[in-house]
Amino acid sequence: MIVKMKFLSITGPKADIDRVVEQYLSKYEIHLENALSELKTVQNLTPYIQINPYKEKLKLAEDYTGLLPEDARKTGKPMTLESAINCIQETDRVLAKLKAERTELEAKRNRLRELSVKIEPFQDLPCSLSSLLDFRFIKFRFGKIPKDYYTKFKNYIYENSESVFYQCHSDSQYIWGIYFCPKDQISKIDAVYASMHFERIYLPNEYEGTPEEAYHRLITEKEQAEADIRSCDDKMADYLSSHAEELTGSRNKLEDMSENFDVRKLAACTKSKAETFYILCGWMAAKDAEAFQREISSDPNLYCFIEDNDNNILSQPPTKLKNPKFFRPFEMFVKMYGLPGYNEFDPTIYLAITYSFIFGIMFGDVGQGLCFVIGGFLIYHFKKAPLPAIMGTAGIFSVIWGFVYNSFFGFEGFFPYEALIHAKDDMTTLPGLGSLNTVFVLAIAFGMFMILINIILGIINAVKQNDKENIWFSQNAVAGLVFYGAIVVLIFMVMNGYGGLNTLLPILLVLIVAGLIGIFLKEMLGRMASGKKPAIEGGKGMFFVQAFFETFETVLSFLSNTLSYVRIGAYAVSHVAMMQVVMMLAGAENGGSANIIVVIAGNAFVAAMEGLMVAIQVLRLEYYEMFSRFYKGNGREFKPFLKKELKENH
Repeated sequence: MIVKMKFLSITGPKADIDRVVEQYLSKYEIHLENALSELKTVQNLTPYIQINPYKEKLKLAEDYTGLLPEDARKTGKPMTLESAINCIQETDRVLAKLKAERTELEAKRNRLRELSVKIEPFQDLPCSLSSLLDFRFIKFRFGKIPKDYYTKFKNYIYENSESVFYQCHSDSQYIWGIYFCPKDQISKIDAVYASMHFERIYLPNEYEGTPEEAYHRLITEKEQAEADIRSCDDKMADYLSSHAEELTGSRNKLEDMSENFDVRKLAACTKSKAETFYILCGWMAAKDAEAFQREISSDPNLYCFIEDNDNNILSQPPTKLKNPKFFRPFEMFVKMYGLPGYNEFDPTIYLAITYSFIFGIMFGDVGQGLCFVIGGFLIYHFKKAPLPAIMGTAGIFSVIWGFVYNSFFGFEGFFPYEALIHAKDDMTTLPGLGSLNTVFVLAIAFGMFMILINIILGIINAVKQNDKENIWFSQNAVAGLVFYGAIVVLIFMVMNGYGGLNTLLPILLVLIVAGLIGIFLKEMLGRMASGKKPAIEGGKGMFFVQAFFETFETVLSFLSNTLSYVRIGAYAVSHVAMMQVVMMLAGAENGGSANIIVVIAGNAFVAAMEGLMVAIQVLRLEYYEMFSRFYKGNGREFKPFLKKELKENH
């Protein structure tokens, strides 16, 4: 069902807007519209421009609560605005100090890591690094050289070079070491080593003792820095954990205040003499609107006007669905197609009943249906997802039709009575058509009935929208109902042995022709009924050619829509056939003992595969064969500007 809406215009002194939102509007769900767009006829309106003072603090609160475990973010301590701001500021001060300390420790750790990586390959050098700096006539260079080039250097150049190379470390690619040479030969020696791809490594003057001693000292200091970083992390985590409720409560309060403040984005301002007033416009459920007006009746600084004349409202009312809890999960399917317009029929309950009923016909099995019921509602209970609830509801009808078919986990005739319908075997003889499967015949009859119901629903929707063409003349209006209804009556009379046909045949033919003429001239008659001129737009010749082909397409669509319901019977028969295959593989035919593993696996496979296929096919029937006849789904969703949680907190 669609909740009835009222359009409200709320006004008061500009400085009083926060009090009004906090004291009144936060208790109600209101879909705000842009006041400047809604009040185009009002002169001298200006936007309400003001920077949100809570955004920065809210961002900090969200960042800090985001560091909490998910469970700790759900419940918060009630906080006043002042205490919430103080809590966030104190948290920011404490954590900023710890973060600065951590940043310094990270920089120290990274520096120690860099120093240790540089000195690590030179640990085999037996002297202290500081002693090398005391050389007056000797120069030295630390670095690494590729192994291939080192071999060439050693074999062909080293003996003739005025240098000494001390090897410290090697791996599969490089040799690390230090070379010494006379001070006055350093330029020439550097060039020789550079030609051998010697890569110099610059060691800062920060090492104490031998390279090995310096390396181990650096590793120890680095590990201590990492321990200090972990200690900072633990301190931050402990602080956040001990203040989790305050932080979450502060976040909630600031979020509420920020959202309240953002009401200004949709407000307009107007001046009256020396004072400036705000104006808010929006939609509220009629029941809430009445309660809101009663509550503010004694407030001298607040005025609310409820618009009763729809012609004065520029925006389309938003759609808010309110259905019984049992049918609510089916709103998911309705929203997938499109929300109903405000003046449209809400098809949720209709869809729930028809979807579940058709699903049961196509997938009738007591055992498998019970699995859908139990599994679907259990998942829905814990996860609150709508789809399992839909499958659970459809499973109820699977159980009902399973009793009709007398089928339990594929065992036909399981219960001690004769099945009302044998989906695969029962046959019906029809005049002129011969012997047909009963389920197929019933599916076609059911389809005819559903098409008539859908046309009636289309007429109801058209009446709500005052759409005269779709009330009287289209294929989904009275003309279509007369045309198709007369054909259905004619078919049923023929199938029942022509009883009374001679008397009613002329009447039925007149109704068929009259309905067809109405469909053929729907555009012209609709314009005439609505008082539009001219009655025919464009050339008359083109109008009648187009109308002919549209009418021909309409007749074909009635035929194809009717035949589309054959799939109901087809899936009912295929389900029985698939389970017979499972029983055959399990050895349960002809009274044999069944292999329980094969029976369980076969039932699981059929339930999963065919259950999915049937669910999709029924949804296709709903959308293409039913909704297309009466439903547009062009509504816009009712979106309360203020959250539901805020409403409950007050």
